[in-house]
Amino acid sequence: MLATESYSISERKWNDLYITSLGSDPRLATCRGKLQNQRAKLNQEINKQIMIRNGAERLYKVTTNKKLRETVALELSFVNSNLQLLKEQLADLNSSVNIYQNKSTPQVVPMIPLGLKETKEIDFKDILKDFILEHYSEDSSKYEKAIKEFMDIRQAVRTPTRDHNGIKLLFGYYNLLYFIDRRFFPPHRNMGIFFEWFDSLTGVPSTQKTIAFEKASVLFNIAALYTQIAAKQDRLTSGGVDAAVDNFLRAAGMFRYIRDNFSNAPSMDLSPDTLDTLIQLMLAQARECLFEKLIPGVENLGLQACLDVAQEAEQVSCVYRTVHKVMSSSSVKDYVPYSWISLLLVKSEHYRALGHHYAAVGLLEHNGEIDKEAESYLEYVHCPDANNSSTCIDIRVPQTTEERRQLGKAHLRASLLLHEEGLRLHRMCRQLRQIDNLQERLRMAHDASLDHYQRCEQEDDFQEILDAPPIQAATKYQLTLMPPEFNEYQVDDLFHDLGPLKVFSARRQWTAARTLHLRKDSDENFGFSVRGDAPVIVAAIDDRSIAQMAGMKEGDFIVCIGNTDTKWKGHEEVVRLIREAGNELTLKVVTPIDHDYLHPKSNGSSTASSPASNASTLSSTDLSRVHMRNNSSPFSKDKRRRATWNFFRRSQSKERQFPIINDVVYR
Repeated sequence: MLATESYSISERKWNDLYITSLGSDPRLATCRGKLQNQRAKLNQEINKQIMIRNGAERLYKVTTNKKLRETVALELSFVNSNLQLLKEQLADLNSSVNIYQNKSTPQVVPMIPLGLKETKEIDFKDILKDFILEHYSEDSSKYEKAIKEFMDIRQAVRTPTRDHNGIKLLFGYYNLLYFIDRRFFPPHRNMGIFFEWFDSLTGVPSTQKTIAFEKASVLFNIAALYTQIAAKQDRLTSGGVDAAVDNFLRAAGMFRYIRDNFSNAPSMDLSPDTLDTLIQLMLAQARECLFEKLIPGVENLGLQACLDVAQEAEQVSCVYRTVHKVMSSSSVKDYVPYSWISLLLVKSEHYRALGHHYAAVGLLEHNGEIDKEAESYLEYVHCPDANNSSTCIDIRVPQTTEERRQLGKAHLRASLLLHEEGLRLHRMCRQLRQIDNLQERLRMAHDASLDHYQRCEQEDDFQEILDAPPIQAATKYQLTLMPPEFNEYQVDDLFHDLGPLKVFSARRQWTAARTLHLRKDSDENFGFSVRGDAPVIVAAIDDRSIAQMAGMKEGDFIVCIGNTDTKWKGHEEVVRLIREAGNELTLKVVTPIDHDYLHPKSNGSSTASSPASNASTLSSTDLSRVHMRNNSSPFSKDKRRRATWNFFRRSQSKERQFPIINDVVYR
């Protein structure tokens, strides 16, 4: 008894280690999973309170009893108060981003990562076994191990590790779904499998019968995992910044792929408007990380370097203003957390302030005359202010030290005002106030501008305070957004033994396997010829031959010879097995009923066939094969084949209602 228990425990530990090596830790109760459960409970309670409120409102309208109306009105006030508290709790959960940030770098501005979509466990065993028995007419018990492995992989996908192994696991499962879709999901039949996934932000469950929902949800989790990996990078190092930029761009590319290839989204996080918002949010955060790489030591590199960084900062600010406009649209505003919208405004003001700060530092720290190249650069950096020209300082290219000081001081004053506005917006959002390192970073930037302003301030300076000229947003760095490379994560078909996917799939129909016993004399032939590879097809049958009398038909697939499965066998090997059988041949054949593989439409001319019963006529150079669809990898880079299996593909010509960030290359 003890030995058995010890073996079971050891086996469980080995399985846990095996799954962990695949990129999942089933023992890890992730913070996001706990938050998702809390969201689901809050949403259930909110729906309950809304139903109570609707009933109370109807009762209030129809009743004429004064005392009852007062009681109902009091009850409505309590319900509305409870609803407000529940919604505030839900907003707090949705704005919880601290669990994904790098704890060792509190001085950097926090990013906005996404949580994973949660799903429930599904038991595929009975459904897939019944389908194998019914559709493929095979003993389903032979595939119990494959079904269990598939279920184990899906279970592991629910708790991916937050690293490259987790990404690899999710990509592998997505590619595996290609085979599962082809093997077990007919296009015109409901399999009775319900895929339930919870919304990433609200926790509201959505259920669909189509496997396309499963695929889109897995892709969303891949993108979300990219955002979490990016957020936890140490952005004080060059390598950390590069990794953060790369992962944010990969996330944006994945969201774009989902938007372009899936439609009829059952949940809000997969809707086109939300995906458009997430794409631009990830691009903005990639641009912000890229800017952070330019800051260290720039104040000591001279005027032109500071002006470059000032324009990059203004570019980041403009990008965040664009994202804020997208996120404030009516279709997205009520869905995303309010703290996200507030953080976008804070970042926009913060980086606009940094633009003025670095422009001022470059001017104030410059020694000597300004050369012609720097003069032309200053003219380009200081764009004209058409809206507020009367209060704007008229100095664009300072000619003297005093003018340079006045222009630098104006930029510092603009920086201070913008920093104070960012701090005010931060104080107005209760959720942002809980992020300590954000306030610390904003305060540090404000103090740096204030210190420079105090150093350039003079007691006898009674000159009128004027606004600094706006800084022209520009960037020297173009972001490249690449689509997901599915071919990098090859997987094996767990149900390979069912036969070649081009024939033996859920989209094809054939008769049940028939066993044929052929017996001939030494000087006779079986009377049939074969051609093709994997599977081999009966090409022709002689009249009144042994094969015809046994019930063989032209176009039959030979799936078994004796005890040897031949669905994957080549032409020569099948002929060899037939020859080795001698005068008595036992084989199994199936007849396709929805497709003519013997005379496909694309095959304009007839091809030769090899008589299986006469070994003297066999030649490897004369063997012809059935013209079928190319059986290349389903994860090919060929763009014409990408996602051709998806029946929910979205039209590419649909106009976008949101402004698009135009400094990104799509490939």
